[in-house]
Amino acid sequence: MTMLEENLERLEEAIVQACRRAGRGRGEVELMAVSKTKPAETIVEAAGLGLTLFGENRVQEFAAKAPALALALRVADLRTSMMRERLRVHLIGHLQSNKAARAVELFDGIDSVDSVRLAERLNEAAGKHGKRLPILIEVKLSPEETKAGLEPETAEATQLLERLPDLEHLEMRGLMTIAPWGVPEDVTRACFRSLGEWRERWAAAYPRLSLDVLSMGMSGDFALAIEEGATRIRVGTALFGKRQPYTGPK
Repeated sequence: MTMLEENLERLEEAIVQACRRAGRGRGEVELMAVSKTKPAETIVEAAGLGLTLFGENRVQEFAAKAPALALALRVADLRTSMMRERLRVHLIGHLQSNKAARAVELFDGIDSVDSVRLAERLNEAAGKHGKRLPILIEVKLSPEETKAGLEPETAEATQLLERLPDLEHLEMRGLMTIAPWGVPEDVTRACFRSLGEWRERWAAAYPRLSLDVLSMGMSGDFALAIEEGATRIRVGTALFGKRQPYTGPK
């Protein structure tokens, strides 16, 4: 058994246990494998174990390994060709609006939309490519200055939510957040709970938007996120092991 197989087995057991504590079924929680800084071969290995959803942080980083990934997938001995077709890679890191067009070319979804301007750029680019692009709004629920995202009680949040139904090339799916680092469990839970509360509030106020996805929880806190209602968790280190700092193009 490889290290990745062992890590995935442990991770799956932890997910099942968290779902059981929350009275939820395992099928209610989607696992995103965060493959940032990992080579294309690692993504292919993970896909061979049945993982189909991957998260990347940087446009330039994924652009550099996308050709190698496409080639590796063509020659890999995956279980079925259908698995290759199901594989999706989403951008989960902050996206500058001037990189929107390139991001639309590369990714199957953008999970970090945080402004009207970015949404409009993505919509325009998706229209040119003849695609309907799944997106999440990244919501900033932590006071940390380093955290990106849209603060929910701002005019920008209201403007974005009002504008999205008219952006026909974007497919609104839900919300994403990152909990603050190094805080007590109750603070982490409160952050996750808050995202669910904003989802309910906005779903009632903007019925034309789909807000089914709650993407929250990473390697250190995914169990808490599941217990607080996450429908998607983003796990990198617990799955792939400790990553090296990224030193490539920004």
